[in-house]
Amino acid sequence: MPYLRSGNRPKRRQISVAIPALLAGFALFSPQIAVATGTRAGTLIDNTATATYDPGSGPVTVNSNIQQLKVDELIDTTVGWSDSADVITTPGATSQILKYQVANTGNGVETFGLSSVANIGGDQYDPTVTSIVIDDGDGVYEPGIDTVYVAGAGDLVLNPDQNITVFVVSTTPGGVVDGNRGGVRLVATSKTGTGAPGTSFAGAGEGGSNAVLGTTGGDGQNDGFYLVSSATVALVKSATVVDPFGGATSVPGSRITYRIVATTTGSGTLPNLSVNDAVPASTTYVPGSITLGGIGQSDAVDTDAGSFAASAIAVSLGNVPGGQVRTITFQVTIN
Repeated sequence: MPYLRSGNRPKRRQISVAIPALLAGFALFSPQIAVATGTRAGTLIDNTATATYDPGSGPVTVNSNIQQLKVDELIDTTVGWSDSADVITTPGATSQILKYQVANTGNGVETFGLSSVANIGGDQYDPTVTSIVIDDGDGVYEPGIDTVYVAGAGDLVLNPDQNITVFVVSTTPGGVVDGNRGGVRLVATSKTGTGAPGTSFAGAGEGGSNAVLGTTGGDGQNDGFYLVSSATVALVKSATVVDPFGGATSVPGSRITYRIVATTTGSGTLPNLSVNDAVPASTTYVPGSITLGGIGQSDAVDTDAGSFAASAIAVSLGNVPGGQVRTITFQVTIN
C-alpha cells in the first residue's frame, strides 16, 4: 500500500474530534463506509467452571480458577468518497473541494493520520492538493471555520463507529482541457501501525490490550474525482462591401457590413461573454446598424445587448454554454 507507515508505536492523542452521540450524521455516510462490530477493546471476559456433588451431608460446590481474557483491539478504518458525482472544475480554478468520510470501524479508540495522493494514475491530470481540512461537524466546507489538518499535531482520534467529514482542497492546473478527469486519493493511516491483516502489536491497544490489524491492514483509502467542464469561443469575421454605384468596390462612400460569428465549444459555459470591435480608421460608424441574430440593437447602453461608444461597438452575450453560435453585424462607411 502506498504512503503508509508501520511499526509498534504508542498512540498519540493530539486532537479529539467531537461528533454528536454515536453520530446522528452516520445516515449521511457513503455506502462504502463499513460499521464496526464486536465487543469494546479492553473488555474483560471472566469464566469460572463449577462442579457439584452430594456426599450425603448436603450438596458441595467446587469452583475452578477464574479464567480471564482481555478483548484485543481490532484496528480497522474505511474512507469513502462522499460527492454524488465528479466535482466540476475549470482550468486554473482554485479552492476546488472533494468530500470524504473517514470512519473508525475497529472496536477501540484509535488515532489516524491523513495524507493525499494526486498521481493515482488512470486519469488525465494531477490536481494540486493545497490542504486537507477537517469538518466542524456540519458537513459543509467553511474556510476559516473548519480546521486545516496538520500531520502529527492534528491527527484524528476516533471512537469505534465514529466518522468525520474530511475535505481535500485542490487547484486545477491551467493547462487542462474540457473533459479531463483528475483524481485525488485520501488515505487514513492508523498511528499504531499498518501491515498485513492479523499483525499484532503487544500492549498497544485500548486499555492495555493487544492491537490487531483487521481486514484493512490499519489503513483506508479512497479516490475522489474532478471533471473539467470548460468552454472556448472562436470568432470569425467577414466583410461585405457595397459601393455607391451598386458594385463591390472599396471607394469613398462605400458601405462595409462586418459580420462576426462567435462559436462556443465545450461542455462548460462562458460567463459574461462579450464581443467588442473598434470602428476602423478612415471609416465612420453607421448609427443604429448593430444587429444580434438578425435583431436590431440600439446604440445606447440600455436593456438590449448592443451599444456604440468611443468609436467601438460592444455586444454583451451573457452566459453562453458550449455548442452555441451568436452572429453580430454592424456597418461603417468609407470616408
